[in-house]
Amino acid sequence: MLDKKTRKKVMWRSTFLQGSWNYERMQNGGWCFAMIPALKKLYTKKEEQADALHRNLEFFNTHPYVVSPILGVALAQEEQRAQGKAVSQDVKVGMMGPLAGVADPVFWFTARPLLGALGASLAMEGSILGPLVFFIGWNLMRIGFMWKSQEMGYEKGEHISDDLAGGLLQKATQMAGVVGMFAMGALVQRYVSIDIPLIQDQLDGLLPGLLGLVATFICMKALKKNVSLIVLILAMFIIGVAIGLL
Repeated sequence: MLDKKTRKKVMWRSTFLQGSWNYERMQNGGWCFAMIPALKKLYTKKEEQADALHRNLEFFNTHPYVVSPILGVALAQEEQRAQGKAVSQDVKVGMMGPLAGVADPVFWFTARPLLGALGASLAMEGSILGPLVFFIGWNLMRIGFMWKSQEMGYEKGEHISDDLAGGLLQKATQMAGVVGMFAMGALVQRYVSIDIPLIQDQLDGLLPGLLGLVATFICMKALKKNVSLIVLILAMFIIGVAIGLL
């Protein structure tokens, strides 16, 4: 009942999910705004459309990118409802929390820093490709993920919970962690530099970038001890200047 053109309209509208964020029901306005093209397609009577709008204005809150598979499931459910079948909203409510927990490490803590570091390294060399790589790369990944995951949710409907229960979320989180730590190791070697003139050659012969790695681990340990990031930055600045003078 919902053609690809309508589903694409829903996906594009979902990019405004947080456009009317509020403290009472959070992203419900953006969710309802995204669903409008589908609701108009499925329901022709004004009363039915009004009921559908009211139903889609319930509380909703998740990561703005992983709303897409949930929207896909909701589209499939609205199709069933339009055909007179009984549909529960439990799947929608049950998905928003777990998916949000997975999306933060995948997008904010892995993909975005990696693209940012790549773009920054190009920009530091004076290349205009730096900001372009970040902006274009990020949006291609974001839009591609949103469309594909919405289609997956639409095709599987309520059965998407079978995939999630089968460890899909855990595998995605673990993969993001592995990629993130691998990239962090490469970035530390490139950007964290400590030079001790008298013994630097010996240290490089033992393990290039050893001191930078040690400094990184010290910072990580301090952060785990709840040391403020500002305090850590100031401490590094003071220590660096003092040792530099020595």
